[in-house]
Amino acid sequence: MLAVRPYRPTDAATWDTVVAESRNGVLLHRRAYMDYHADRFTDGSLIVERNGVAVAVLPANVQGGTAVSHGGLTYGGLISTSALRAESTLEVFGKIAGFYRSNGIDRLIYKAVPHIFHGYPAEEDLYALHRSGARLRRRDIASVIALREPFRFTDERRRAVNKARDAGIHVQSNADPASFHALLTEVLRRHDAVPTHRLDELRLLQSRFPEHIVLYEARRDDELLAGAVLYDFGRVVHTQYLAASEEGRRLNALSLLLAELIDRYAGRHYFSFGISTEQEGQVLNGGLVAQKEYFGARGIAHDFYEWVL
Repeated sequence: MLAVRPYRPTDAATWDTVVAESRNGVLLHRRAYMDYHADRFTDGSLIVERNGVAVAVLPANVQGGTAVSHGGLTYGGLISTSALRAESTLEVFGKIAGFYRSNGIDRLIYKAVPHIFHGYPAEEDLYALHRSGARLRRRDIASVIALREPFRFTDERRRAVNKARDAGIHVQSNADPASFHALLTEVLRRHDAVPTHRLDELRLLQSRFPEHIVLYEARRDDELLAGAVLYDFGRVVHTQYLAASEEGRRLNALSLLLAELIDRYAGRHYFSFGISTEQEGQVLNGGLVAQKEYFGARGIAHDFYEWVL
């Protein structure tokens, strides 16, 4: 028998076990990651149980009469083990709707996990959304390299990498993100933006996931020219943050950094650069997406659904 109930802080270990055993969960869905900004959200997460055993979780927060899966995550949705199949997923969605409706929530914004982050096929949720009358509300495009398939840098990008290497730039990891965060903040300020994570938050997450959240820097002598914060999901390596100084751009330091990271993680399945869209997917940043495509990356969709319950 399937049942849905709200998540409680005492469920953290159970929750993380489901994520670890799931087909589509990554470190973003572990409670130690989700809860770093718990003070900003009213948690509305759910646990799905079969005969008292947790088989799936739904990361979510509540804003008035709307639930979002999850407002503090790039993507969320139903994180499920192999115990859930197509028919049982339909049943679970019916129970999710019933639970939220009984608690005064009449809408769910569902941020589906893109397929490249699946360890095993897990798109029964998309079928259940379709059957439930949900509509596609937003679609972003992200750029990804399929590392185990043939891909190539453009000739221009190869020349840029060689130029940076000839300039004496080297790549190294750095446990302290302070210098990079300052550079990132400066770069984003020019676009009237700020980093998603404050410096103290980034340090906290690094301390919780030291093997999975890693900073790499491109330097010449001791000068920071470019940096990248990588989220290592196992099958997928994702560039959470990228930034380069004016001198770094002149010397193509970021091109060298990315080329070396792509080579370093060549044994994985995908190298993800993230999205290049703005205004909820309605505007494509052509220059940004082209920079990623020069490395051989091509597009996948990040889909958001609106489900009126």
